[in-house]
Amino acid sequence: MADMMRAFVMTGIGEVAFMDKPRPTDPGPNGAIIKTTRGLVCTSDTHTVKGAIGERKNLTLGHEAVGIVDRLGSEVQSVQEGDRVAVNAITPCFQCDNCIRGYTSQCREMLGGWKFANLKDGVFAEYFHVNSAEANLVRIPDSLTDEQAVYTCDMMSTGFAGAENAAIPMGGTVAVFAQGPVGLMATVGARLQGAGLVIAVETVPQRQELAKQFGADEVVDFQERDAVEAILELTDGQGVDSSIEALGGQATFEMCIKATRPGGTISNVGYHGDGEYVKIPRQAWGVGMSDMTIRTALCPGGKVRMRRLLRLLETGRVDPTPMTTHTFAFEDVEQAFHMMDTKQDGIIKPLIEFSH
Repeated sequence: MADMMRAFVMTGIGEVAFMDKPRPTDPGPNGAIIKTTRGLVCTSDTHTVKGAIGERKNLTLGHEAVGIVDRLGSEVQSVQEGDRVAVNAITPCFQCDNCIRGYTSQCREMLGGWKFANLKDGVFAEYFHVNSAEANLVRIPDSLTDEQAVYTCDMMSTGFAGAENAAIPMGGTVAVFAQGPVGLMATVGARLQGAGLVIAVETVPQRQELAKQFGADEVVDFQERDAVEAILELTDGQGVDSSIEALGGQATFEMCIKATRPGGTISNVGYHGDGEYVKIPRQAWGVGMSDMTIRTALCPGGKVRMRRLLRLLETGRVDPTPMTTHTFAFEDVEQAFHMMDTKQDGIIKPLIEFSH
């Protein structure tokens, strides 16, 4: 009988459970098996459970994890068994047309670079498989902890993609809508991209304080005043050069359009998990002729991006660990899911610790 392992799975829409699954032992020539050490629960995990990407049956959840190389395929040369490694939430093949065109998060098909807990078993198990491991695995520097490194898997990568796609002019103005984990990292990314004025839009006091810590010059509480009016006031009535939607909400997307000046860029990294359409406010969009650019993205995958993100941690450019508000053992991951769904107890990011 095959060795078994514990895995946290989606048994159906709205339903999760632990189950025993055969431990993966054959990485294939181009793959790797990773023994999980640390993971993070993402709000998008809760969207998946609610059915945002359709029915999934007994699919292992999770897409943010680091660990130790357990087994390697014969073609994988850049890491060795026993290495501590990180892998992006996006694991492209780097061979298909979309990857070659430069859209690695869309590997083979729409959102196809997002394989963990979408197209294959995810990382909330004692062991998980990584495809195209030569291109997707990177060693974690000895100077970094697993907790630091796991933030590169998604939160830093996605938040920074929001800033990269925002086309922020050096010294320009940017508004970041929502200061959850992705929004907070977009705020960091905007500052790193050279923004001269970073405006964070958030109402939760703890997240407002983190936004300031991560580089926001101004924080607008949308429950105290109209966010668009506040942004226009802060920019002398012109609007921002760039706005970043980091929530995935209709209201925040509309505010991005209304707060961005003609010729500006709206960068969307929010997960729009509800409704059939995302609507654009027609007049604020210049009835379709405002010269605005709307950019959408997951985030790039691959070891080159991961190496760069890890370098930012090594040099102290950013420390994402203040976002870790709660820590759970793997056997308590269901509680972490519930808290992320309800935002109970001021949770921002729950760290999952695996023991072997």
